[in-house]
Amino acid sequence: MNKGRDESAARLQVKIKGSLLEKGVKIANKQNVDELSSRGYGVAENKGLLLTFYESLYLLQKGMLEVEDENGVKTDFKTLLQHFKRVDEDAWIKYLTYRDLRSRGYVVREGFGFGVDFRVYDRGEYGNEAAKHLVLSMQEGKPISLEELTRVLRSSQSLKKKLIVAVMNRRGEIVYYAVAQFTLK
Repeated sequence: MNKGRDESAARLQVKIKGSLLEKGVKIANKQNVDELSSRGYGVAENKGLLLTFYESLYLLQKGMLEVEDENGVKTDFKTLLQHFKRVDEDAWIKYLTYRDLRSRGYVVREGFGFGVDFRVYDRGEYGNEAAKHLVLSMQEGKPISLEELTRVLRSSQSLKKKLIVAVMNRRGEIVYYAVAQFTLK
């Protein structure tokens, strides 16, 4: 047998271990911290890496992460999602948007806090350039006021970013819309 291939397969089966906290999932292992942060996951915190809940759900669903609660009990996807929903009522839509963007090859980071959920980096740009797109996720049938959308758009434009609205339709699919402002004469 090919020893190199066996070692690669063994590495793929090793899951990154994380601890469930109130505000996310903490990764303590230095090698895992370096690997994840170089791929655009998490934020450095207290000699570790703090993953957001949507990042944790994504990595858990991919089979790359194993999450334990404070008692050392493994947490499954559904339990982690319920924990996330207690913190954010829009947890499911944010996770689906995050998963869709990541599956398309984009690096997705947390938004700037003025109503935008995510910053999105084009392929190969993370760490080299600023994000060009900001994403606001919403659910079909759950309205947003025109004033709120205008406020988010102006904030995005002031940062020289394109605003994308990610809408989850009734089938759970994500549809993207570019939002721009134009003035009639």
